[in-house]
Amino acid sequence: MSTEYKIFCAGEFISTANKLAVINPYDNKEFAHTYLADENILISAIEKALQVQKELKDLPSFKKFEILRYISEQLKSKREELAELLCLESAKPIKYALAEIDRSAQTFLIAAEESKRLPKEYISLDWTPNGVNKEGIINYFPVGLVAGIAPFNFPMNLAVHKIAPAIASGCPIILKPASKTPLSTLALAKIIAETDLPKGSVSILPCNRIVAELLVRDERIKLLSFTGSPEIGWKMKANAGKKKIVLELGGNAGVIVTEKTNISRIIKKCLAGAFAYSGQICIHAQRFVVHTTLFDEFVEALKKETQTLSSGNPLDATTDFSVMIDEENAKRAEQWINEAIESGAKLVCGGKRKGNYLEPTILTNCNTNMKVYAEEVFAPIITIEKYQNNIEEAVNIINNTRFGLQCGVFTDSIEELNYCMQHLEVGGIIHNDVPTLRFDQMPYGGIKDSGLGREGVRYAIMDMMEAKVLVK
Repeated sequence: MSTEYKIFCAGEFISTANKLAVINPYDNKEFAHTYLADENILISAIEKALQVQKELKDLPSFKKFEILRYISEQLKSKREELAELLCLESAKPIKYALAEIDRSAQTFLIAAEESKRLPKEYISLDWTPNGVNKEGIINYFPVGLVAGIAPFNFPMNLAVHKIAPAIASGCPIILKPASKTPLSTLALAKIIAETDLPKGSVSILPCNRIVAELLVRDERIKLLSFTGSPEIGWKMKANAGKKKIVLELGGNAGVIVTEKTNISRIIKKCLAGAFAYSGQICIHAQRFVVHTTLFDEFVEALKKETQTLSSGNPLDATTDFSVMIDEENAKRAEQWINEAIESGAKLVCGGKRKGNYLEPTILTNCNTNMKVYAEEVFAPIITIEKYQNNIEEAVNIINNTRFGLQCGVFTDSIEELNYCMQHLEVGGIIHNDVPTLRFDQMPYGGIKDSGLGREGVRYAIMDMMEAKVLVK
């Protein structure tokens, strides 16, 4: 029997006439249902959020800290049941689902800490003669109502990266979860409803794209935070009017493996970066660029490790690798593989699909004309190419893309690492690890088509606040 999850509108759990079935991607069966908000419900959430803006703005730091810490503790106490729910709606292997709940709890705890040290500044003004005996005191105030749009691949933690900073900064927030994975955040809403936050501070409303367009265009919303595809994100920016906007739009992250790297010490990290959650990660390690002296050894070692992955039911604790979110995406990825092979790519392993299960796939001899190399594959597909000479060549290969989110660099050379820091066109460089690594307190985001602005709790808080200076 399908379990009901009501949507969360301004502190109230409600149902609507528009039922939304939630399908387990592993067995393609409905296991739960929720509802879609219509435009009237979304307008109601906006109006109620505006009514509590002043109360939220005046909420003292200790109160915000207590609320955020409580949510963090409740996430930890409900860790197993929340991870199972996340696993069922997304087919993310349970070990990764547990890690996501842990990260979400940590993100709320980071936000609790940051809520106690919201920025204030002092500046001297006597840099010019007319500034003598004057000083500036700068305070930061909440920007106003925030709209968050979260994707399916990290349905809890990427939503939390919008909700937790909003609470910390004193902004009301309306969050639209992905329609395929809305349940994790609705379970989170039950925890939020237990706190002393004013009703209207948080709404979590699954809705279709037509209704969600109101989040983009309504001028009462002062900041839009979107995580998703570049095609949708940049269109939102064009339609967002005067509001601030933060875009995290993914990429085709690279990994550089330099000449003196010990392959046996890095191969497990590369395996996880390549195929964790079937590659459905914004910072999926998609393009490996390996020095020619190590190329054959690396390809063979990664192929061998890939063949040891345990596939099956994501609820099984031994499962490393499971299905993709739906058959449509699996078919699209399979088509990209076949197109690449027809254009000269070499299939090292994988490539076969059954339903929404796609084998972990390694390709070589790829180029920028192939979608598996040039686009965000968002699937268990990686490419491995070689470079002949120095780090400059490897960096040029990595930079030859419209994306720029993160890059992993395996090197023991300070000179090579410094060169990468200066010349890689990305938002983050991960030394001696894969680009899939992220810590929730660090600035996170990309350049070029990978986005605009940064997430990470403190950096999201800064976007959700405006400076006001007092000169005296």
